[in-house]
Amino acid sequence: MDSRNGGPQRSDAQRNRERILEVALAELSTDQDVPLSLIAKKAGVGQGTFYRNFPNREALVLEVYRHEVKLLTEAATELLKTRPPDQALREWMDQLARFAVAKAGLSDAMRQIIGTSASPAQPGYALVVEAIEALLAANHEIGTIRPGLTADDFILAIAGVWQIDSRGDWQAQTARLLDLIMDGLRAGASERG
Repeated sequence: MDSRNGGPQRSDAQRNRERILEVALAELSTDQDVPLSLIAKKAGVGQGTFYRNFPNREALVLEVYRHEVKLLTEAATELLKTRPPDQALREWMDQLARFAVAKAGLSDAMRQIIGTSASPAQPGYALVVEAIEALLAANHEIGTIRPGLTADDFILAIAGVWQIDSRGDWQAQTARLLDLIMDGLRAGASERG
């Protein structure tokens, strides 16, 4: 990670930034109006460190969202390196579900800042689509999912995960939904690998 002046960030500064993002995700997911001073306190950093990294609420919320998108999209690449394509896809779907739960908590905060800034309405969407396309391409190559399935098809099929209530037993319900979707993706496959 680069610092504001363009150079590499010291490891302790990077750890502080990561801690702030982790605490901010948890806090903003439950209360969009959480005081920034509380996030700094729970992250164990001073106000100066906090505001050096995130000069305002908008910068913090956007960075939390970007950070989560980055982790999600990098996971697709890593899973494809270490798992068979169909297993990589299914495991990534679990991560996408966790992202959806986190994003649901951030949605009000995102709506507030997107409505008041020049930020794009779907920051990171293109990166998520690229990750989906890579996962689908790897599966198409060995025939583990039905031919002709597109990223748009996948997004429509998995859209139900955004409807799951994160306050209940969302993990079990999500697992059932994702297994059902995966079964549908496999139907009509011509496994060659």
